[in-house]
Amino acid sequence: MDVVISEKFELLKEYISDVGRKGVVVAFSGGVDSSTLAAICHMVLGERAVAVFVQSPVNACEELLTAKSVAVEIGIHFYVVQADVLLDSFFTANSENRCYFCKKELIACLKQFAGQLGFKVVFEGTNFSDLSGHRPGFKAVQESLDVYSPWVENGFSKDEIRRLAEHLGLSVYDKPSLACLASRIPFNQKITLEKLVRVDSAERAIREISGVVQVRVRDHDGLARIEVSKAEFSLFCKLEVWDQIVDALLKLGFKYVTFDLQGYVSGSMFKAVDGGF
Repeated sequence: MDVVISEKFELLKEYISDVGRKGVVVAFSGGVDSSTLAAICHMVLGERAVAVFVQSPVNACEELLTAKSVAVEIGIHFYVVQADVLLDSFFTANSENRCYFCKKELIACLKQFAGQLGFKVVFEGTNFSDLSGHRPGFKAVQESLDVYSPWVENGFSKDEIRRLAEHLGLSVYDKPSLACLASRIPFNQKITLEKLVRVDSAERAIREISGVVQVRVRDHDGLARIEVSKAEFSLFCKLEVWDQIVDALLKLGFKYVTFDLQGYVSGSMFKAVDGGF
């Protein structure tokens, strides 16, 4: 770990010790950002830090199991709370700022749970690199009392967090970024449980059939547009693999199955806002 990250790491621990002295609930997904944050909070605060997974219909099925496994690895107390964001019509309308409404609900659940534990604050895992993108959910964080973003406050980029996670020996240090299942549905097309389940099932089927890790199935009103990391094209681009994937996705209710030659692109649905599908 280089000198710059070492210095920032020490400042981060001081920040956590100060802001989290009355107890912290860490919003925990099992991804590299929240896992590394939870590990450091556990290191600094011990029993005064807990990891909380907010389970909702926009989570992929395996996320909860992964989060539990990483929490055990860290040694931090792990809890699950429920949030049904599909009850919020502003979220299901699927505007470009849908993440704002989702984040508001998740924060409310986390703050309520923190209060039940007698804890003061909630930490969430937005990092400094995230701020360069479209992040309406971060506005909800900024509006919320006693909710903090330690990575942002201490200037940690995504790459620096990965390097810190590797230094700490966390298994998730190179884990691909996740996004909620709602990101597979074009803006302004209503988000439904049926669509969320379909894309989740489709992505699990593709991973099982092909062995790829980074995959998205964008659901364009029944047309499946598959994005795979270019580094994994060789696993995916085989006729026997395609045949199995097409069969699996048609059985899930998709009308058409397509492969995006541009590969996996984070936030690719923004192209649809300007007149795509």
